[in-house]
Parts: sequence; C-alpha cells; structure tokens
Amino acid sequence: MPNSDIQSSADMPLWRKVWEFPLVAMVIGLGAMVAAVAAVGGVMSFLPDSLSPDVATLITGIGATIVIIAVYKLIIPRLGRERRDDLPMKGAVGDTALGLFVGFAIFSAIVGVAAALGIYRATAYGMSEDIVPLLVQAGLVASVLEEIIFRGILFRFVEEFAGSWAALIISSLLFGFGHASNDNATIMSSLFITVEAGLLLGGAYMLTRNLWLAIGLHAGWNLTQGLIWGIPVSGNDYQGFLDSTLTGPEILTGGAFGLEASVLALVIASSAGLWLIWQAKKEGHVVPPSWER
Repeated sequence: MPNSDIQSSADMPLWRKVWEFPLVAMVIGLGAMVAAVAAVGGVMSFLPDSLSPDVATLITGIGATIVIIAVYKLIIPRLGRERRDDLPMKGAVGDTALGLFVGFAIFSAIVGVAAALGIYRATAYGMSEDIVPLLVQAGLVASVLEEIIFRGILFRFVEEFAGSWAALIISSLLFGFGHASNDNATIMSSLFITVEAGLLLGGAYMLTRNLWLAIGLHAGWNLTQGLIWGIPVSGNDYQGFLDSTLTGPEILTGGAFGLEASVLALVIASSAGLWLIWQAKKEGHVVPPSWER
C-alpha cells in the first residue's frame, strides 16, 4: 500500500502538486476570506443612512457571518492534501454551547481572582448601551472570522505541512500580534494573548478537530468580559451591564487593555489551554511534520 501511494503521488501532475501543497492552500484560503470580507464591506456600504447604528451593525454582522461561513464551506474543505470540513453540522450546537460556557467560566474565574485581590470592583449596573455591538462584533463576527482564519486556515495548513507544534506556535503568534493595532495594545498585551488565547483556542481545535468549540470559547470569553463584567475587550472599551474599575499594578490589571493583558489571565487561561492540549495528545491528535509521516 505505501508503494502504491508513493507511485500515485509521483504520477500526479505538477499543477496538482502545487495546488494541493499545504502552504499554497493556506494562501488561497486566506485570499478567499479577505475577498469575502471586502465584498461584504462593499455591499454593506450601500445601506441607507437612515438606519440606526444598532440596526446597521446587526445587518452587517449577520450578513458578514453568513458570507464568511458560506465561503469557508465552499472553498476550504476542497483545499490541501487532506480534505475535510472543520465546520460540520454534526455537534455544532453542542460544541458551541460548551465553548460559550467554558469561556464564561474561565473569564469569570479571572475576574473572581481579581476581585478577591481588590483589583476589580463593580461600580454600577444597568442595561448595556452596547449590547448589539458586543453581541455582533465582539461575540459573533470576531469569533467566527478569527477562528476560521487562525485555526481553520492558518493552523490547519501549517499543521498539514509542519506538524501540530509548529502550527500551534505560528497561529498563536499571528493571533496575538494580530491584536497589536487594537486600542491600548502594547507588546506585552500581544504576547499575553499569544500565549493564553493561542494555547486555549489552539488546544480546543486540536482536541475536537473542528472549529465549533473554539468559536464558542472565543465568543464566551469576549462576551463575558465585555457584556457581563464591563471590562475592555482586547483593548476596546464597551458599555456592559456593569461599570467597573481595575486598580493596582499593571501586571495584575492589564492596564487600559483590560484583564486579558494581566498575569491572572495568562496563568488561568494558559493552564486551561495546556490541559486541552494534553487531552489532545492523549487522544492521539498531535500531527507530526509531513516529512516524518
């Protein structure tokens, strides 16, 4: 059997070898996502000015999510040497719901420790003025788009070529420093997101081998800190159900970027991510580099 596989690979036309090469597939997938986002932006620019900001945000966010998922389903499963769909319908609701709960639990634990140390304090509560932007932008669009790009494309095709550990490192670094242009971002905040979110979301993908748990975790993390606890989401300040203050050393508060850039989030979220990766390794989900397979 191995000999016939080698022979069939040797007989493959050059154009097909290039087309199916994992890093070429990665570039094609990223290009498709960029084109999808640009197309949505172009279409949504024609929305009437009479729409309220919340309605415009809702239409744009839902429209973008539908187009992003559609482009993914049509193109990405057909790329690379190992064809698969990381957004299967089976298990989608259960894995996403579990991710939402775990994201809520992890970030609530971070806030709980910060409150116990006197770092976090809620100062007022009421109806969130930014509930639609939080649900749509920070929750829905950010989780779907970023997980498809960083885990569904970057991680997947780097892993197919260079193995799981290289994919985890590269996707985590790109994800962390992809937030470097956010409001109040620093080198430290990008490094912290690289480690804590890279391990957590990469570990979720490695364990389940689909994107739904990671999407739920991502959305649950963002919504819990912004909507529930009133903490900046990756440096972006939203009005949640609570007004809060963070006081103390910046290494513990995360400064203006929020608790994501704190050592508290680094320790708690990274520990959860390492546990997921350990479970993935136990399940045999660690992929060696292509030259060792």
